[in-house]
Amino acid sequence: MGGIGKTALALEAAHRACRKGWFPGGALFVDLRGYDDDPVTADQAVLALLDALGIRGPDLPATATGQYDTYRALLAARRDRTLLILDNVSDPRQFLPLLPGTDHHRVLVTSRERPDALPVRRIDLDPLAADESVALVTRALLDADERDDRPAREPEALGELAELCGHLPLALQIAAAMLRRRHPRAIASLVRDIRRTADRTVVLDGVPGGTDQYGRSLILRPVLETSYRRLPADQARLLRLLALAPGTETATSTVAALADVGWETALSLLEDLAATCLVTRVRGAEGETVPRWLVHDLVRAFAAGVVAARPGLTEEGEAARERALEFYVMCASQANARLRWLPGRPEPELFPDRPRALAWLDRERAGLVAAVQWAAEERYARLSVPLAEFLAEYLEWRRYFDDWLTVAGVARDAAHRTGDRRGEAVGWDYLGLALRNLGRTEEAIDAHLHALELSRADGDRSGEAVRWGHLGNALRRAGRPQEAIDAHLRARALHQDEGNPREEADEWNNIALSLHDVGRTEEAVDAQVRARDLYLALGDLHGAGIAWNNLARTWEVAGRTAEAIEAYGNALELEREFENWYDAGLTLSNLARVHANAGAPDRARAAFLEAAAAYTRARAPAEAAACQSRADALT
Repeated sequence: MGGIGKTALALEAAHRACRKGWFPGGALFVDLRGYDDDPVTADQAVLALLDALGIRGPDLPATATGQYDTYRALLAARRDRTLLILDNVSDPRQFLPLLPGTDHHRVLVTSRERPDALPVRRIDLDPLAADESVALVTRALLDADERDDRPAREPEALGELAELCGHLPLALQIAAAMLRRRHPRAIASLVRDIRRTADRTVVLDGVPGGTDQYGRSLILRPVLETSYRRLPADQARLLRLLALAPGTETATSTVAALADVGWETALSLLEDLAATCLVTRVRGAEGETVPRWLVHDLVRAFAAGVVAARPGLTEEGEAARERALEFYVMCASQANARLRWLPGRPEPELFPDRPRALAWLDRERAGLVAAVQWAAEERYARLSVPLAEFLAEYLEWRRYFDDWLTVAGVARDAAHRTGDRRGEAVGWDYLGLALRNLGRTEEAIDAHLHALELSRADGDRSGEAVRWGHLGNALRRAGRPQEAIDAHLRARALHQDEGNPREEADEWNNIALSLHDVGRTEEAVDAQVRARDLYLALGDLHGAGIAWNNLARTWEVAGRTAEAIEAYGNALELEREFENWYDAGLTLSNLARVHANAGAPDRARAAFLEAAAAYTRARAPAEAAACQSRADALT
């Protein structure tokens, strides 16, 4: 893309190569100005090259054919290897006639577009790394004034500025020039100015008449406008719509939904855009076959600005976002159905198994969470609320509690604005679950009470049952077990009345935990057995694993060690089969404790090490570190 630093890199490489003696014939440089309104043609460029080789005036052949023949003959006769730099090419016809007729010399071509039709070695340039971006701006400021201490005084603001520039060398140079002009104003003031505008490319053109060391204008937006204007209409449309996609990386299927075209058409257009370097294909894990695409932040800001500037394009963009949301809701509902699937229920067609549903959710998580937040706009609220609901099971399973908090809060507010009382209750309820998992128990209780009030007012008995159960879990976490028992008994009775056997099993399990807390051990065992048997009858391996673990814990406290070890083993088998690594870590740490108390330190250490590995797979680093520490203490 424009501004990535192609010319600077080519010239720096040429200088270094010549200093090392790789090109004793030196370097020849031609700027073909491929993206100007009047690009340099090959016929014009050959005149400049002949002039550099000493052919001018009466020695210059009169015809273009004669000029090319003379140019190639001179290079063929030139014994000292020479580097030819053909800069800023937009069309192969600009440089193909200029290639030497010998492989003795070397040619370096820079372009914003990939010459895929030609068998040339390609070097793609990426934006700078964060530390390189900071170093570039720092050096630019200190070269101008060694007393400029702003980079040392404002490292965080400088890092944020580099991020806002998308680590694009041209944007960073413009920012540095703006800081020099604004001296001694703080770096943070420029960051604020950029953040205040919807299109940061507008602010980053604030150095009128500025040029870099190569004489190139320090302007960003015209560079992007030139690349955009050169696109065919269908590619330009796709770029505009892709700029509106949620998240930073976008799957081809999501792009197809945005553009309302087939998958193959979307893929072909994306590949064409990638050839212009306005879009980048993301390199996935080995064996990954699902193409994903990345748009540079500044290109995204520019394209979104194009959409916002024209009413017709604005409506086109809003309709595209609505299609993307509908696509996400459809896929997320199928993935959620697979995660909650039990034998005997209809099979979700889109995801044949649980791992593939989780893989899709993992890939799309950032986009899904961002899409839910579109609910702040009225047009998208009706879709964002169910999307948030379909993500709850996944976010809890993967323990993305901060994302869950965001999603639940947005869904609650959107449902309230649209008068969706059931949706608002769900939002409050999920907010409470996220808060409880984040350790904010009192806030969780308040949220569940809000949800309960809304469900009861709406006459939603199944919803009321769920709210009572979640409230009970929060009360137990707050150290109020008797109140928790009362809440869970209400929930169980409602679920029995409504014919919800899986939820009834959950409540038997929850009741058992609170009974255990108040020392009613035999009743707790009976409740856990009821929960386990219900889960097994339903084919719910996840629930059965939890029930086995809780039953084992009760037997452990009661001194029934052999039964506890057997029950922990049963729980672990189901948790591993279900890839429930967090609960597997919990079970293994419990098993390790039993072995340690039974005087078997080697078995305890082995179990703690397995628990640490399971917690690591579950992305629970604190728990993993604790188990590793306990294992180390047993060496």
